[in-house]
Amino acid sequence: MKIKEIREMNTEELTAQIEVLKRKRFDLRCQKVTEKVEDTSLSGHLRRDIARIKTVIREREIAAQKA
Repeated sequence: MKIKEIREMNTEELTAQIEVLKRKRFDLRCQKVTEKVEDTSLSGHLRRDIARIKTVIREREIAAQKA
């Protein structure tokens, strides 16, 4: 997910997206234990996407406090 796409979403959509990505990451970890995961780098991508979304949400919170 690109930062441009993330910034275009509203905060409610971002919060929902975080939950979806967390669930995907959990499922991926479960697959990793059973050795059924095909793309091992996907876990890192999901982790970074979650961090990007949380960063944008925090930026918006700081901007709202200043306003």
